[in-house]
Amino acid sequence: MGACLFVSPGYPTEMNFFVRGLAACGVKVVGVGDQPAQALPEIARRALSGYLQVENLWDEAATAEAVRRWAPSVGGIDRVEVLWEPGMILGARLREALGCPGMTVEQTLPFRDKERMKQVIDAAGLRTPRHRRASSEAEVWAAAEAVGYPLIVKPIAGAGSADTYRCADRQELADALLRTRHVKECSVEEFIEGEEFTFDTVCSGGRILFHNCSWYRPKPLVARTNEWISPQTVGLKDLTVPPLQPGIELGRKVLAALGFRDGFTHMEWFLTPKGEAVFGEIGGRPPGARSVDIMNFVCDADLFQGWAEGTTHGRISQDLTRRYNVAHICKRAQGQGVIRRIEGIDRIQRHFGGWLVVNELLPVGAHRRDWKQTLLSDGFLIVRHPELSTCLAMADRIASEVQLHAS
Repeated sequence: MGACLFVSPGYPTEMNFFVRGLAACGVKVVGVGDQPAQALPEIARRALSGYLQVENLWDEAATAEAVRRWAPSVGGIDRVEVLWEPGMILGARLREALGCPGMTVEQTLPFRDKERMKQVIDAAGLRTPRHRRASSEAEVWAAAEAVGYPLIVKPIAGAGSADTYRCADRQELADALLRTRHVKECSVEEFIEGEEFTFDTVCSGGRILFHNCSWYRPKPLVARTNEWISPQTVGLKDLTVPPLQPGIELGRKVLAALGFRDGFTHMEWFLTPKGEAVFGEIGGRPPGARSVDIMNFVCDADLFQGWAEGTTHGRISQDLTRRYNVAHICKRAQGQGVIRRIEGIDRIQRHFGGWLVVNELLPVGAHRRDWKQTLLSDGFLIVRHPELSTCLAMADRIASEVQLHAS
């Protein structure tokens, strides 16, 4: 039996936990990336049986040829895994080059191209925002006329809310065009009013082995355009409540329409004030920004290994009972430069006790990050509680009381 090739096993941080999960399931794992082997996290280094460093991971043809030549030295490669959004097409090309099963380039494209994605969902008769593809300013203006205001402009192949703008009128659209000149192709979409949720799954053979819904507080676009906000992602304990059912049903139909069979998926959807579920977008990979940790704390499980077991053995043997509501709160420092002090954290730790399960704020003395370039901002805290109202109250106290100051 050959090895499983894992693309970019050391970055982003979550990847090395998936590598460990595969190794724990008895899989021989080898990696390919552009980091030196010694720069990989220790967790990944211990789990890997081999590693190939390439000069430019994103040169797909050169990477595929380098892997093809290297494969015999590790006993052959019969599987390729990639769980990072920018590498999805590369992973598909590697499967085709090596003759491995799994998603092809053609099957992967709808997960990366937001317009193709929505065309597939439209064809299945499911509700998506009105949308148009645009690759020039003239096409954006024409799409805006067809879609109507308010609207959203975002990259065709983007992830998260980067380079995404809500435009209420022609002037705001003109401003957005100035900010997105570097974007080659964009999607112009109807703005959907409502709350935004996720539908996340681990699938095997087209069966959903695990699913999760998280709630964004506030909507990512609002959080991405207001520096003072502490963005929250809330993993929900009870997935049987009526408001979630339209989105869960939509998610199942979306997976069927796209023909997804094995691995993690991350779908975002809107719940309108009338209770309608509207498709947002989907990735054939796990959510980023440590959201798998949220699911783990909801269930007291290890979904990194659960994903590995599900995709290799067709089952997840762990107990996945949902026990807690979990809130992940990102913090953004006030000011620029070096973080000089952190206010409120000692009080929060005393009051919340064991309900505060993660504190990964940047320490005093660290340089603050560019909040527009990272979802995790200047660190984050995670709290959990069986009662949703209590969990939300704790999250809101962290948002208002914990403050990082930089100068």
